[in-house]
Amino acid sequence: MPDLNPTATPPTQIPQGILQPHRGAMILVFGIISIVMCSPLGPFAWIMGRSDLKLMDAGIKDPNGKGLTLAGMVLGIISTILLVLGFIIFLIYILIVVILGIGLAAGAASGGP
Repeated sequence: MPDLNPTATPPTQIPQGILQPHRGAMILVFGIISIVMCSPLGPFAWIMGRSDLKLMDAGIKDPNGKGLTLAGMVLGIISTILLVLGFIIFLIYILIVVILGIGLAAGAASGGP
C-alpha cells in the first residue's frame, strides 16, 4: 500500500527520466558579454559552466545544452584571464605613476631639474 502521508518529505533524488533544464544559453551569454565588455561575468560563466557540465555528466541536467555550456565556460575562462591580466597591468601602471610622482616631487624639492 502506498504511503499517503501528505506531511512526508519529498525524495531528494530526481525521478528517473526527469532532468533539470540546462543553463547553456545563459552561460554562453555571460561568456560573450564578459569577452566583449571585459566584465566580471567571466568568472560566473566559468563557475556555472563547470558545475553544469558536472551535473550533465552525472545525468542530473539535460545534456542537450552541453555545447552551449562548454562554449560559455571557455569564454568565461578567457575573459577571467584577460580580466586578471588587465588588473595586474593597471596596478603596475599606478605603481609607476606613483613612483614617478614621488621622484618628481623629490627633484622639485631639492631644486634640481
